[in-house]
Amino acid sequence: MTRRRVQLLALTGSLGLLIGALAFEYIGGLAPCALCIWQRWPHVVALIGVGALAVASPVFALIGAVGAATSGGIGIYHTGVERGWWDGPASCSAGGNLSGLTPEELLAQILAAPVVRCDEVPWEMLGLSMASWNAVASFGIAALWLISLRLRA
Repeated sequence: MTRRRVQLLALTGSLGLLIGALAFEYIGGLAPCALCIWQRWPHVVALIGVGALAVASPVFALIGAVGAATSGGIGIYHTGVERGWWDGPASCSAGGNLSGLTPEELLAQILAAPVVRCDEVPWEMLGLSMASWNAVASFGIAALWLISLRLRA
């Protein structure tokens, strides 16, 4: 396989994950939590790797690899939040100490809470959540970018 084909496969992977996330949101009605959104942005950065197709510089492939790997890392973090292995951001996770709050403060906190929580799994397949699948796919895409650096044009 040529470098160009592997890089096209990596770009298609990142684009596919972004399109899939948007399809789950706008067609499937699954609103994303904050961590879901965070996982999308590194794939947007990975799409900068399209420059690798036009320029023989390895910089673009490295940008693609770092972007995809970053999304994978966020996916691992999000999976841990969903599974209760560690706490997530206070802005989108349950928990926190509510003792000592006045009724007005409690109501204000409830009204300010996000609609979609990061510590719940809204969809899963084969025991893995969307965050987990994103991590698996993202690390695979990052590997493709790195493999492309070792191939001939």
